[in-house]
Amino acid sequence: MNAAETPLTGMEHLEKPALVVGVVALVLCVALGFRDSTQFFHSYLLAFVFFVGLPVGSAEILMIHYMIGGTWGFPLRRPLEAGVRTFYLMAVLLLPILFRLPVLYSWADPAKVHADPLLQYKRFYLNVPFFVVRNVIYFSLWLLLAYFLLKWSRRQDETGEPELTQRLQKISAPGLLIFGLTVTFACVDWVMSLEPSFFSTIYGMIFMVTEALAGMSLVTVAIILLARRNKFSGLVSPQVLGDYGNLLLTFTMLWAYLSFSQFLIIWAGNLRDEISWYMVRAEGKWTAVALVLIVFHFAVPFLLLLMRFVKRRAASLGWLAAGLVVISFVDIYWLTVPAFEPAGPEFHLTDLLAIVGVGGLWLWQFVSQLKGRPELPLQDPRLKEILQHV
Repeated sequence: MNAAETPLTGMEHLEKPALVVGVVALVLCVALGFRDSTQFFHSYLLAFVFFVGLPVGSAEILMIHYMIGGTWGFPLRRPLEAGVRTFYLMAVLLLPILFRLPVLYSWADPAKVHADPLLQYKRFYLNVPFFVVRNVIYFSLWLLLAYFLLKWSRRQDETGEPELTQRLQKISAPGLLIFGLTVTFACVDWVMSLEPSFFSTIYGMIFMVTEALAGMSLVTVAIILLARRNKFSGLVSPQVLGDYGNLLLTFTMLWAYLSFSQFLIIWAGNLRDEISWYMVRAEGKWTAVALVLIVFHFAVPFLLLLMRFVKRRAASLGWLAAGLVVISFVDIYWLTVPAFEPAGPEFHLTDLLAIVGVGGLWLWQFVSQLKGRPELPLQDPRLKEILQHV
């Protein structure tokens, strides 16, 4: 058994602490929720929306790799698959939101719908039964795609059947289309409908790119940590690290392009309802958050990722990727929380506990799914060709 066939090692020590911390934090968050259930669900929704984006981003990158191949994707295969497996956990964590929709959404409160003509106009789409049905559809499709992606990958490791590679390629093309549609509708349901007067056709794409950036950043950090103990047959080279940096640069630029395009179209068109959405997020205390996003979600990473010596060094790229995970959360925070706190961000202990709780459970599931799998998919015929030259 060579190094690439041995199971992954290097992150097992995080598994039990992540589970314990996650459970304790969620229990404390729920306890505080008995005192203020509204704030509890505000905090819980924020944590859920961010962490559900990690398996979404992992699935997107995994399917892109299946379609186009490339040396860069093979070391990432196991972390990406571990991220995709957390869909099962996130499906369970969605349930508390479905049971208390009126606490979060004005369109789910009959009294508010009766008093607002706009909510009455949108009642055909924004109603509790249809919302629940849509969410069941989202997760059913995601879990179904995840099932086949993971099943065929594991069978490929066991049997090496050449046609499995073709199956993974063929399911990835429609899979990306399905993810594009479902993620767009999901982010509209979970976040945009918090403010039903806001309209944007780019909104879903912004979320998809943010999730892809967060997912790519997270697995980059993971692979750098794992590579310290796992050799990956020399595949995690400076050139491959440069490829990861280029992907991060691509997602960073795409996020900036989509975000600015949405702002420019709304502002230039003088769209009154949509401008008010930006005014809330650009005035008062929210101005500082918007500036942080401009500087650290675009300007700083854009400049750093143009530098080869930053992208090709594991330490510098790892720290930069970790920072992009954090700033992606700030972006989700800026998109979500002003619907609850238009005057400006306020610190709530439940926010911290929800993030630590859901994040701890997610990390526990992620690490546990890494165990027992070989470092590399050696039975993939494309990798066999690459290894001949490494």
